[in-house]
Amino acid sequence: MDGSADALSELYADFSGLHMEGGWHRVKPALWPAPLENFEPHHWRYANVKPLLDRAGKLIGTDKAERRNLTMTNPVAGNLYPTVRTIVAAYQMIKPGEVARAHRHTPNALRLILEGHGTHTVVNGNRVEMRPGDVLLTPAWAWHSHDNVGEDDCYWMDFLDVPLVHLLESMFYEPHPDGVEQDVVAVDHSPIAFRWEDSLKRLEDAPDTPEADAHQSIELGAPALKTISLHVQKLHAGRATRPRRTTANNIFAVMHGEGKTVVDGKTFQWRFGDTICAPAWRPYQHAASSDAILLKVSDAPTMAALGWLKQEASA
Repeated sequence: MDGSADALSELYADFSGLHMEGGWHRVKPALWPAPLENFEPHHWRYANVKPLLDRAGKLIGTDKAERRNLTMTNPVAGNLYPTVRTIVAAYQMIKPGEVARAHRHTPNALRLILEGHGTHTVVNGNRVEMRPGDVLLTPAWAWHSHDNVGEDDCYWMDFLDVPLVHLLESMFYEPHPDGVEQDVVAVDHSPIAFRWEDSLKRLEDAPDTPEADAHQSIELGAPALKTISLHVQKLHAGRATRPRRTTANNIFAVMHGEGKTVVDGKTFQWRFGDTICAPAWRPYQHAASSDAILLKVSDAPTMAALGWLKQEASA
């Protein structure tokens, strides 16, 4: 067997020219013993974001942008868009009298309403009021628009599985030919709307979950969307949750209260409206300084459907 350096170099050059790589001398391994630490734990503060949205509201109208939003881009080097590998989150604001035009797309979407009254979303012809604390869904390929007929600037958080769709190369997007849907029916109750008061009532009746990542937890939908699960979670003041890690990517939005979350050794002090991301397989733990409620947005359904969901208590 000719194992000389010249013979090997010639072999490598020949198959490299065919856009191939030898499995015995990869530039980067294709398999590893545990998930890589790519995306970073991070914290976005609503108190920092809201003034920026207010400034944008004076400069950017719906004539220039269908959505006035600020995307939470993970700070890992080279990243341009996702918040975690499969999900992107953003803060959005709509002013009185504005209409965010209708469109539809492959990605699933949802929004958590933070502040303001008088705003509605129209999803496939059903017009639903959006009130603070509500969680509303926009399933894949559903027409959707938003309008503000009230007197308040309205703020919310968006979560979409756009990064997953990017990875799978299955993106389609279409603006509505009429700008907005024409045959619209106003509804108070809808399968796409999870009301704040209903979530609070369900939490009151929920059992303690000492082994989970919250003291009490309810699921919105089962799951809410095919690729995304939603849990409203209550944390009791002075009681830390057990450290956990999971192959799912998790984003936590603060619906009420104050506290801290430690993700892989990084401590984030949070309050209402803040966002914390815990990328896959990074241990995390919550501790509330006052009774608090979080919305957990997770790609666990995607991981479970593929047989890749793993979760465990962490040291």
